[in-house]
Amino acid sequence: MLGDIHCEEARLTTALEFFQSQRLDLLCAVGDLVDGPGDPNRTIQLLLEHQVLCVRGNHERWLMAGEMREMAEASVRAEVELDTWEFLDTLPLTRKLSTVAGTAMLCHGLGLDDMAGVWPRDDSPTLHANYALWQLVNRREYQFVINGHTHQRLVRSFGELTIINAGTLLYKHNPCCCLIDFVAGWVQFFNLPGQAKLETAERFALPSKTLI
Repeated sequence: MLGDIHCEEARLTTALEFFQSQRLDLLCAVGDLVDGPGDPNRTIQLLLEHQVLCVRGNHERWLMAGEMREMAEASVRAEVELDTWEFLDTLPLTRKLSTVAGTAMLCHGLGLDDMAGVWPRDDSPTLHANYALWQLVNRREYQFVINGHTHQRLVRSFGELTIINAGTLLYKHNPCCCLIDFVAGWVQFFNLPGQAKLETAERFALPSKTLI
């Protein structure tokens, strides 16, 4: 699982090479592929070469609308190749995935809201006011939401719904990638401190009540 990539080509390559050594059923990315220190075209090329299932983040939305281009490290529209543009244009906001432990939603924020999220330090009043979160909880359609946006790795349950935030590859925000094993019931994160470097980090147990 890949968190927000933000054109981190070197760390993306390291993560993809690591994933190749694992026995994976599916490789996914949670959006925010563009706007970062590297080349968006090369980033998308790598994702296509490795058949990574992707969704759209707010940074893809901003790029295609010509918004927020004054940000530092924003991808330049004129440098985005046609194949890259067409790929970004076809990305859905969400994808529905079937796992042995239940149904999962792959998205960037929370459902259709690409700016929503759950942060590790959210207190009770903040969580109670999180409309996008409780909308998903109350739908009872999904057992898991796999997302990004906050750039902060997280595994946290709300009733029957478990949020798995894949973090980010961005250099300034504790870059990482992760593996999710729905059979064994765990999420394992790996730090990506630099090019060709990968280190085992936090491991979280998934709630046993969601497992078949």
